[in-house]
Amino acid sequence: MLSNKLSLAAAALATLLAMPALAQVKVGVVTSSTGPTALVGIPQKNSIPLLPKEIGGLSVEYISLDDASDTTASVTAFKRLITEQKVDALIGPSGSPNAMGVLQFAAEAGVPMLAPVGTAAVVLPMNDQKKWVFKTTQNDDIIARALVDHMAKSGIKTVGFIGLNDPYGENWYKVFSAMAAEKGIKITANERYVRFDTSVTGQALKILAAKPEAVLIAAPGAASVLPQATLFDQGYKGKFYQTHGAALPDFLKLGGKKVEGTILAASLMLVLPEIADSNPSKKVASDYIAAYEKLNGSKPATFGANVFDAGLLLQQAIPEAAKAGKPGTPEFRSALRDALERTKELVGTQGVYNMSPADHSGFDERGRELITVKDGTWTLVK
Repeated sequence: MLSNKLSLAAAALATLLAMPALAQVKVGVVTSSTGPTALVGIPQKNSIPLLPKEIGGLSVEYISLDDASDTTASVTAFKRLITEQKVDALIGPSGSPNAMGVLQFAAEAGVPMLAPVGTAAVVLPMNDQKKWVFKTTQNDDIIARALVDHMAKSGIKTVGFIGLNDPYGENWYKVFSAMAAEKGIKITANERYVRFDTSVTGQALKILAAKPEAVLIAAPGAASVLPQATLFDQGYKGKFYQTHGAALPDFLKLGGKKVEGTILAASLMLVLPEIADSNPSKKVASDYIAAYEKLNGSKPATFGANVFDAGLLLQQAIPEAAKAGKPGTPEFRSALRDALERTKELVGTQGVYNMSPADHSGFDERGRELITVKDGTWTLVK
């Protein structure tokens, strides 16, 4: 009798082991946690452990790779995640040029890509490749409109522009110059530099010679500080404006008194104590910041929230995609893309997402605040 029971138990165990494991969603994440874009990539990498590990009864595995801020390494990482790991979704990379270089591979493989980058060029103009990309940051036009409106109200008529010589800087010039022209604001200087430059003296001297009343700097992370510090040292006395790429604690640390009075439009995360409790994103952002700080011992830059929001988007879309197919199949990935595109009123850390076939960023004016630097800290523009 005991022998029969043991045989039955062994047979049951064998059957259990032969059963397919709980279906698992694989998500590849590529960040620039080293190299020139590290101030952007580090908080993004540190946010990965905070992403949901179970969604709709499916376990989720995150496979993290570092591209060292190198565009070629981004391509290698994406191809590896797609072909070897067979991921169902991709988050990253951290840099705008890196993202522009990999979106074709995500599209060709039919894998949705959530891009936590600044440039709107990853989703605009929409085409067959970009329909696979969803952007978890505010598009340039939303941020630029707030800056141009502030310039106009302040009576500024001339602006010098200096931006990165990459998709981030180029798209910012395109968007900003059009809006400035509408308000009768003239761009008197238009300069470029690259992320790893250690000097922009020549560009700054040209801007000084043009005598603009204000200067707009279009660069993310640490690269946003160099032109402003150089112009300050050269005696420039006009108003400084920055894009949401400068929205990180290190901008204040690296810039010190040289960035005092800077105006930028960016996430409510920078000025959370000043935000009304009625703002739907305040609780989401507060919870994220608390969880990040508990895990890492420091508060995150807003760039980390862009990866966290990617997790929120997947959390809502994956259960819908699972109705069309199993994870790991083209049917699931295609349905996941479709579900992401149908996102409505999803509250994230920095605003509310409403996606559509034409809009794969989904932010509106709820995704920005007009902010200045006062006494070494961020504060709302009153």
